[in-house]
Amino acid sequence: MSGGSPMMPLRLSRRALLAAPLLAVSLGDEAVAAAEGDFYDFLAGVRRDAIARGIRPATVDIALRYVQYLPHVVELDHRQPERTMSFAEFIDKFLTPERRDQGRRALRENWPLLERVQRAYNVQPRFIVALWGMESAFGRITGNYVVPAALATLAYDGRRGPLFRSELIAALRILDDGDVRPDAMLGSWAGAMGQCQFMPSTYLNYAVDFDGKGRRDIWNDRADVLGSIANYIARLGWRGNEGWGQTAWVPQDFDTRYSGLDIRRPIDEWIRLGVRPTEATAPFGRETEASLVLPDGAGGRALLVYDNFRTILRWNRSTYFAAAVGYLADSLDRG
Repeated sequence: MSGGSPMMPLRLSRRALLAAPLLAVSLGDEAVAAAEGDFYDFLAGVRRDAIARGIRPATVDIALRYVQYLPHVVELDHRQPERTMSFAEFIDKFLTPERRDQGRRALRENWPLLERVQRAYNVQPRFIVALWGMESAFGRITGNYVVPAALATLAYDGRRGPLFRSELIAALRILDDGDVRPDAMLGSWAGAMGQCQFMPSTYLNYAVDFDGKGRRDIWNDRADVLGSIANYIARLGWRGNEGWGQTAWVPQDFDTRYSGLDIRRPIDEWIRLGVRPTEATAPFGRETEASLVLPDGAGGRALLVYDNFRTILRWNRSTYFAAAVGYLADSLDRG
């Protein structure tokens, strides 16, 4: 463990866990109180499990000092909206002129660092910046939930309890390594952390101390943020000499059975089928094979995509997100 004051053991008690006020929500007081009662028994089980996995008792006790039941998190988990936007609406909402301008500025301001990151991981700077922009608006929107509290609430009362319990144990391991203080481990209501929006398990596997300062800081250290993004996408299979894809034009009578990521065809064959670059895009790339993706089905925008598109989908399984990263990256340059 690097830096910081030594962790002192803390007795895990209901009184200590109740020290911080709960968020105001619409749930009734009786329902919240009943949930709290079992919640502390649940935390005692998490404590036993974490210690059995080799995490120091002092670390667990200090971390659980910041854990409280957050009914608001449960409401957010249960009320996630179904998709209501079309692909075009999503792109218009998330790829505003302001975000593109911010991305160009971020690329210019961090260019020397990005060049070093590219040499280390073979990921083009524009894609690193695009992922950073889509995940946290270039570090401006990272969430203000205490991650162990959010994860504990979801592990106890969420739809995917075992998943979030595993992520909670991973968060405790990060704290045991000394990379961040419990009160500074902030993120989204679902536990995604810092400027990369990594879940704790992703952090453990892919976050890097790029500048060699002795800890992996994806909350405040720009080098660690960009290095971690590049390391993760590289480990997922990124090809540093290829693009992601582009918007394509397809004939009105195009057979949609030829679309989908499970169908790969040589570029020349797509051209023979009538697929063309749109006027707003460059000629097709030098990649040997591609797939045709129709995010909104027949009649909507068409994308001819390469293997790097699949790699972005391993980061986030949303076709909308992957395309937005690609479009944002294409809009960035050093000018």
